[in-house]
Amino acid sequence: MIFISHRGNLNGKKKESENKPVYIKDAIKKGFNVEIDVWYTDGFYLGHDKPQFKVSRQFLENKKLWCHAKNLKALEKLQKIKTKYFWHQDDDYTLTSNGYIWTYPGKTLSKRSISVLPELKKTKLSKSISGICSDFIEKYKKQYD
Repeated sequence: MIFISHRGNLNGKKKESENKPVYIKDAIKKGFNVEIDVWYTDGFYLGHDKPQFKVSRQFLENKKLWCHAKNLKALEKLQKIKTKYFWHQDDDYTLTSNGYIWTYPGKTLSKRSISVLPELKKTKLSKSISGICSDFIEKYKKQYD
């Protein structure tokens, strides 16, 4: 099971900290993968609604990161580096660059699914899925350990 922190959150949303590089690094140090929102303008940036925190290509190449491309340029640039990436808006399912199915809250899960924010729709999870991405990822990890 892959446990993915949503934007660095471990035990609930902390909007003021989400996507900040130090917050992301902290979640990684605690053993989690992390989904981050990536923009490209004059370089790579993290931020949900807009580019906020400039990061290097090397930062994004961390094997624990799952990069959600927020603009077309980010998607194009992420394809050229060694990272996991995907694009989605409100799609039910999105295929990630490493072959997992990024599954929107409340949608049917499969063996290759990453269940995204299951807490939003009280999604019933099974041990046969591939992973969970949540703002409460520590809680889910404890349930599966």
